[in-house]
Amino acid sequence: MVLSQRLAEYIHDIKYEDLPKDVVEFTKLCILDFFGSAIAGSTKKPIKIMEEMVRELGGEPQATLMIGGRNSITNAALVNGAASHIMELDDIHKTSIIHAGTVIIPAAIAVSEWKKSSGKDLITAIVAGYEVAYRIGEAVTPSHYYYWHNTATCGTFGAAASAGKLLNLNKEELTHALGSAGTQAAGLWEFIEDGAMSKQLHPGKAAMNGVISALLAQKGFTGASEILEGRRGFFEAMSKEYDVKKVTRGLGDQYKITENSFKIHASCRHTHHVMDLMIELHHEDRIALEEIDKIVIHTYQNAIDITDNSQPSTEYAAKFSLQFCTALALLQGNGDFDQFNQKTLWDKKVRQLMARVFVRADPEMTSSYPKKWGAKAEIFLTSGNVITKMTDFPKGDPEKPVTKKELLAKFMKMTSNMPKQQLEYFTDKLMDLENLSEIGPIMSFIEESNFERVRE
Repeated sequence: MVLSQRLAEYIHDIKYEDLPKDVVEFTKLCILDFFGSAIAGSTKKPIKIMEEMVRELGGEPQATLMIGGRNSITNAALVNGAASHIMELDDIHKTSIIHAGTVIIPAAIAVSEWKKSSGKDLITAIVAGYEVAYRIGEAVTPSHYYYWHNTATCGTFGAAASAGKLLNLNKEELTHALGSAGTQAAGLWEFIEDGAMSKQLHPGKAAMNGVISALLAQKGFTGASEILEGRRGFFEAMSKEYDVKKVTRGLGDQYKITENSFKIHASCRHTHHVMDLMIELHHEDRIALEEIDKIVIHTYQNAIDITDNSQPSTEYAAKFSLQFCTALALLQGNGDFDQFNQKTLWDKKVRQLMARVFVRADPEMTSSYPKKWGAKAEIFLTSGNVITKMTDFPKGDPEKPVTKKELLAKFMKMTSNMPKQQLEYFTDKLMDLENLSEIGPIMSFIEESNFERVRE
């Protein structure tokens, strides 16, 4: 049996009744975290551009857009996926390096809303989507990650899995859906060189392509049966090294969604380990800028490949600058989304400290990555003293988990311009998702909101 057939069998056979209670509860937190990011990101400029485009193209009013109104399920997956990624606060999985929620959940929600699926069906489809995406991501990581944005490429398979599950595709149709998903998998890191808006396009298009793949398969459209391991398939074409066994090892015996990590800083996850250390130092001992000679950050090579930017010129580029995030976290003691703005971007003290931040690749940390996302910070003081701090895991990883209470607080902050009473109604419904016969009551909260929802 080829890999796509094995995955199709898993997707087809997974049932809500087989899900442990802790998996159900965890999945609801992933959905909550998605909504917070999507609502907060919905009125940002790139999302407004995409929303304007889909309205011009038109579409049947099948599903809700996070920015308001309705459109086709494919367009909803596109816009909502993009909206949930722009704040840089969406979930991530260490060993596959995938932001699954920003791809899989908008695809699943769009189809669920259209088909009036139950809360149980939605939860099950999302669990399946995360499982598929993470396993494929683990198989190609880290070599794939240098050129390719795993969230976009591997996430496409997860979106097809969740959409296909909700459409009740049979095993053969699911195999074809995965084949069509794989041939559409794309997303290059080149956007990071100039801070282009492509990063939002990646998850939106992956969610959209996953839905398209499932819809086509339902109508008899065929896809490559060996899209993963074939000689001209995904693995061979897009990875220098890969491990096929990771796709199926333990499949059906575990739930990889529970390996998910949640973000508490509004920047690239590769900056979070250092930000945790700097915030900790800020609260322990408020060191004056004049006391710092230099800061040397030791971390794994992939973090440097993505975030070594000593001169970010935009707010978004600052989120991908290890130097900026280090300086911001130490001086402000905070990495929330409202900390990344024009004022902090050009703050003289932040810029002065950035010039004293140096990054170094650590061979041991590089070899431990992606199981560990480690960092060591050495703060050299003008007095001659050196403060050293280390971590293997950023906060929000399973090894350093955030609580349900913290995630609810994060959601409330990201949606703070919405009436509290309506927010409480929404979170109550969402936390009771498995008892909803359909997700209409949740989505009506978005559709009927005519007030300003986010802080500009």
